Amino acid sequence: MAKKQYAVIGLGRFGTSIARRLYEAGQEVLGIDLNEERVEDAEKYITHGIIADSTEEKALNSVGISNFDCVIVAIGDDIQASILTAMLLKNLGVKKVIAKAISKRHGQVLEAIGTNWIIYPERDMGERVANQLLSPNMLNYIELSKEYNIEELMIPNKMAGKSLKELDLRAKFNISVIAILRNGEIIITPSPEESIHRGDILVSIGKRNDLARFSNIE
Repeated sequence: MAKKQYAVIGLGRFGTSIARRLYEAGQEVLGIDLNEERVEDAEKYITHGIIADSTEEKALNSVGISNFDCVIVAIGDDIQASILTAMLLKNLGVKKVIAKAISKRHGQVLEAIGTNWIIYPERDMGERVANQLLSPNMLNYIELSKEYNIEELMIPNKMAGKSLKELDLRAKFNISVIAILRNGEIIITPSPEESIHRGDILVSIGKRNDLARFSNIE
């Protein structure tokens, strides 16, 4: 992955978790927060950290914010600061602005000012937990659209030892296997002759309802 420059504004739990993952992936990460203690706590997870008010244009200009590939606005409950920060970032020409929203109306305002991607952490986590309760064999998923997902699905024991061709999941469930996770390794675009082992995880793409039908097999 090519190294990019990211800025994370707001170093609470949400912002710090994003900064940490980006930093561990070898990216350059600038952390910004008004709270000195938060900046100090996040220092081991970021390339640089500064104490600044992100609603002040001068403060953002001083760090060359318009040169960053992506800026994440992870400000907590201060909706006004979140909106003002996102607005300033767009006005300053930041290529990609991602912002956390704590309500539907908050998200609508962020969308209206041109925020590229709006995240609803509490709603999204609630949906994820509910989906995993409804589909017990689903470990993780990526929502591609309102209709389609990519999901990691545990293999029912009764399928172990059979090949993908024998299972014929496309015909029986209308889902396609794009990879197999096995003992920490990944098999990309597996052959139809690939045998399924006990404990394998199928990375599959399809409609939500079809994936759920497969996920609920005992």
